[in-house]
Amino acid sequence: MANAQDNFELNNSFYVHLLEFYKQKRGLIRQSYTRLTKAFLDYNAPDRPGSFLREPQFEALEVYVFLKEFLGNKPVYQLFEDWFKSQGQFAGRVSGITTIEGQVVQGDMLWEMAEKSYHGIFKKMKATNGGRLYPNYIFALTMGTGKTILMATCIFYDFLAGNKKGKDERFIQNALIFAPDKTVLQSLREIESFDHSKVVPSEYMPIVAEFKFHYLEDTGVSLNTIDGSKFNIVVSNSQKIILRRDNKNKSSVDKLFSATKDVYKGLGDVGDEMAELLDLDSELSIVAPEEEADLVANQRFRKLERLPQLGIFVDEAHHAFGTKLAKDMGIQADNTANSLRKTIDELAVNLKQAGTNVVGCYNYTGTPYVGKEVIPEVVYAYGLRKAIDKNYLKQVRLNGFSHTRHEEFLEIAVEQFLSEIDKLKTTRIKDDGVEVTEPFRPEGMLPKMAIFGTTIEEIETEIRPAVEAVLAKHGISSDKILVNVGDTKLTSDDDIREFNSLDTPRSEKQFILLVNKGREGWNCRSLFSVALYREPKSKVFVLQATMRCLRAITELQQTGHVFLTEENMKLLDKELQANFRISTDELKPDTDKVQVQVRVEPPPVKIPLKRIYHKRTLIEKGEIQEGYKLGLDEIEVDNYRLIHQSQDGLLMPEDLGRVRNRTQTDLSSRRNQRTFSKLSLVADIARYINKPCLQLEKVIEKTEEGFDGILKLVNQFNDVLYDHVIPRLFRAMFDIESEITSEEHTITLVKDAPKNPGYYAMTASNDKIISKSDSALADYVSKSFHVDNYCFDSNPERQFFWDMLHEEKVEKIWFTGMLTHGQSDFVIHYVDTEEQRVRSYYPDFLIQKEDGSYVMIEIKGEHMIGTQNVIDKKDAAELMGVASGIKYELIAGKSAQAGTYGREFLS
Repeated sequence: MANAQDNFELNNSFYVHLLEFYKQKRGLIRQSYTRLTKAFLDYNAPDRPGSFLREPQFEALEVYVFLKEFLGNKPVYQLFEDWFKSQGQFAGRVSGITTIEGQVVQGDMLWEMAEKSYHGIFKKMKATNGGRLYPNYIFALTMGTGKTILMATCIFYDFLAGNKKGKDERFIQNALIFAPDKTVLQSLREIESFDHSKVVPSEYMPIVAEFKFHYLEDTGVSLNTIDGSKFNIVVSNSQKIILRRDNKNKSSVDKLFSATKDVYKGLGDVGDEMAELLDLDSELSIVAPEEEADLVANQRFRKLERLPQLGIFVDEAHHAFGTKLAKDMGIQADNTANSLRKTIDELAVNLKQAGTNVVGCYNYTGTPYVGKEVIPEVVYAYGLRKAIDKNYLKQVRLNGFSHTRHEEFLEIAVEQFLSEIDKLKTTRIKDDGVEVTEPFRPEGMLPKMAIFGTTIEEIETEIRPAVEAVLAKHGISSDKILVNVGDTKLTSDDDIREFNSLDTPRSEKQFILLVNKGREGWNCRSLFSVALYREPKSKVFVLQATMRCLRAITELQQTGHVFLTEENMKLLDKELQANFRISTDELKPDTDKVQVQVRVEPPPVKIPLKRIYHKRTLIEKGEIQEGYKLGLDEIEVDNYRLIHQSQDGLLMPEDLGRVRNRTQTDLSSRRNQRTFSKLSLVADIARYINKPCLQLEKVIEKTEEGFDGILKLVNQFNDVLYDHVIPRLFRAMFDIESEITSEEHTITLVKDAPKNPGYYAMTASNDKIISKSDSALADYVSKSFHVDNYCFDSNPERQFFWDMLHEEKVEKIWFTGMLTHGQSDFVIHYVDTEEQRVRSYYPDFLIQKEDGSYVMIEIKGEHMIGTQNVIDKKDAAELMGVASGIKYELIAGKSAQAGTYGREFLS
């Protein structure tokens, strides 16, 4: 039986609590970031209107930055040690029960863990690291959440930050991306092709223009990077870089021309002269680690050795590292490193010899699990079920068939697919009043079905004839079929071009027949169905095939239809358990949640507001008078002294009333202080006051303290310069005039929905939806509904709306808390004091009272009301409300549910 300390509990995975620590300390952590880093994160924050990254992409980016800038790029096992012992950057971590961003959570997983258990996990983490020269991090995001864009964003941030930091070894200057095969390599071209301004602030885009992309698709393509250059992004199939075994039996001539200095050992002076003549240096040859022999390096490997500060990114890492991920990641005992890992290790060794380094290896995969365990070096994970619930993927409907023949299976699958697509067609009224029915073409693309075969022969002799027969029965041309099997007899170059353009409006192919194609890297959002009849050789293939049709398309969450035999359904269930810890039952759509089409009700509701402007004008005074006193003698310099206190013994409870002698010593002279000269003092002041140095020199000379007095104090306590001298000089030279003006304007509670599809797509539980068409609301419709359906987040919100709808003192009530992604102008911008950034806030309700005045309402859980974030929102809302004559009311959730809140806000 395994020892307790050898177990790695899935519920207590380190990455979960690493993220919790970051959320607890986010404000403090951000204080250590550079201005560039803060600007980059703020630009990509999901709450910024127009931001591009999804929530899991942004969270993973935050973790990437957190590991690099705050935690110093340490290996995971060292982070775990610091975290458990609450030392280093983890000093003061919260344990036990606490609140994080308003939610009650258990602080840390090991707050009651025995020392013995800690050592077991630490031992496993350290063994996984294997003494590598670089940290190895794994980001596990399920398919469809945007790993490619995330990878690009991380690289761009790293390049920009590294450009500012120079030779800071935490940051990369070059990137090498490994792809497992050509399909994934093709999809990685998106890193270059997508609009980089979506993730990079405009002020840094000129640097992005310097990034250079290199694709190594074919064996004969060499890597043409400039030695010592930076901003290179090399994308390669792993086999194009990898160190390979040389299994040929070499002849004497082969050995001569491929040898290092070692081959001439034992030949005496002749051998030494030959080695010197050929300029062979055994120190620069690759030192093969144990268990790997006769390795050769290709030209690309040598070019990579000459690129400084290399970051390595591995896409689809769950199989790019070899056939057994468990061994590769160190879960199981294995002393033999696989070829890709060895290639990375050798790059690290040789870059270190060249005076630079591999900064880190960043692996991107779809699952954090191997067997029953979490891969120890996972630092962030986002699962399949959560991605579906958040509308980042399609819902999935599984169709299993037992005791069916091949032809029957395909006929049923194709017919059900056609039937489901037919249900999605829409009817609209043209400008001339004629009603027309339009087929379902999401984003202008034809919805598609992929049918997977196990062999080329099966596709040719069974699947294609069966599909053609079904299509003919429905009057559909066989031209809708596309075959991609990797055999030129069945798949032409034109077919490959068609396959690569499937996800475009011009593609008219609808039924895709595949053999060992379209797994990882096939990004086809218009794929709505997959069918797999026979059991494949690879067990995970069923899961990979199923996932292909789940990529999201359109604002409204669609459904992917999967057709499997009973045997393949069982395989899928096993693979879901192994990779995502969910079952096929859990994968099915949540019957309690439905898709809601929210349409804007005419006429648009407009609300009058006042916009307040604070204008501050800098007025320059005339020349200061001779002998102007800065008042530096009034400064309490004791606040700047470094005082050492010492006391003998402890003050015990029985010593109450007694005084222990304490010795205090001034150690201010031990401070690391900068010594200013007259020139450097003026230069530093000029940086803040923004005036010529010669002018400032004259001003300082006219002060009573003069240069001598200022330098004496500033060189003793540097902080006095910034806390007192500069502000006082500023006030001596300038006055500030303040002017407050207001401007009346109107805002629209909801903007017009996009013309296509003509509505906003929402997801909500059935019991939290209130529709304008509800017969029970017939007498109250005129009091509300600026959109036709309200989708509430909680029962207290729903109950409050219902109560206010029946309240006589309420003239109008609108639920505004559901429109939080730029669909409304009713937004309050506030400063998050913990993170020191501007964020957007959308109050839950807006009420118009009988007298025509307005009040904003926010419903919050009791445990959240006292949090700093809620206080920041409340302060900003009240400030905006005062100017516009709008009140603000914060109501606890329990009170809203029970109706026990006061109604004074309606008076």
